[in-house]
Amino acid sequence: MINFTYYNPARIIFGKGTEDQVGSEMKKLGSRVLFVYGGGSIKRIGLYDKVVKALNDAGIYFTELSGVKPNPRLGLVNEGIRLCKEQKLDSVLVVGGGSSIDTGKAVAAGALYNGDVWDFFEGKADVQQALPVGVVLTIPAAGSESSDGSVITKEDGLLKRSFGSEHVIPKFAIMNPEFTYSLPDYQTACGASDILAHLMERYFTKVDHVDFTDRLIEATMKTIINNTPLVLANPTDYHARAEVMWAGTVAHNNLLNTGRIGDWASHHIEHELSAIYDIAHGAGLAIVFPAWQKYVCHEDMDRFVQFAVRVFDVDFAFGEKELIVAEGIRRLERWYKEIGMPTRLSDVSIDDKNLRIMAEKCCANGPDGNFKKLTADDVYEIYKLAL
Repeated sequence: MINFTYYNPARIIFGKGTEDQVGSEMKKLGSRVLFVYGGGSIKRIGLYDKVVKALNDAGIYFTELSGVKPNPRLGLVNEGIRLCKEQKLDSVLVVGGGSSIDTGKAVAAGALYNGDVWDFFEGKADVQQALPVGVVLTIPAAGSESSDGSVITKEDGLLKRSFGSEHVIPKFAIMNPEFTYSLPDYQTACGASDILAHLMERYFTKVDHVDFTDRLIEATMKTIINNTPLVLANPTDYHARAEVMWAGTVAHNNLLNTGRIGDWASHHIEHELSAIYDIAHGAGLAIVFPAWQKYVCHEDMDRFVQFAVRVFDVDFAFGEKELIVAEGIRRLERWYKEIGMPTRLSDVSIDDKNLRIMAEKCCANGPDGNFKKLTADDVYEIYKLAL
């Protein structure tokens, strides 16, 4: 286990009726709010009206920034920054999922920066300060409600990049599982795939003696694996929804990073996919992760055996290590298919046309990943395995 510092100030307000606290919580952060959300879903479920009433009752002035799309765009971030600066807004409230939250975080950082907010995503500048952010979560997936990260796509060049800073960790996250009841099955499954990927990115490490966090990650993975089918079978199962929602937060609030170094190449490989083809991030991860596992498993067969046995209950009687590992990957792919996820690029009508371009973009700044350092040639081979 390596040295670590863990810090996460996000206040989690979880359960039925917790959305009633949004006005009082935002009042602690400011009095002039940028209200960020996506489209009509929060209006259809009545959450928009509840939030507006709560802000008005609290005497909070707000300006709306709507229209956030999956794989959120830099153009809308810049619009939000403009509104914050022109109207002297002092805080950001996001109602929605990861795309809306990532947009709000980027706006919060850019609003107090004199340069181009894309500097943060290219590593040209570090975030020194940001407007405080509050969240009402409606989609368990990205874990952005208590993470330090933001992922945005720049339209020019189709570049999907991220930055991390403790300054953009939300001050609070209101999480009522009832507001996830109306999610389409595909969106629910994409969210579960994203959560599982966050866990696997951390799990596949070269750091020894991390059994405590191994066990925490394994338990969280099994929570997602076991509860996602229950949610899909009964979308109003509050208890299963609550398990998935809370697991999604813990998966990405950096608690499970402690003492270890994760990989993260699969996320970057997927970012190139969704940047060019605009597929759902969770769907892209379901395609990339099995291919990555097949390509890198020989780097540390024992860790992959542990994954197969502890997470997917593969019996040691299956045979040699290679057979156990292969069966673990097969069961992962089977789970993806059972929840309606694609597992091949061909499942989403993507051919080999842009594989080399995506591989070169993924490794433009050097080899990617930590479990195995991947060159552009390696990434290209992983894409080919995913065809």
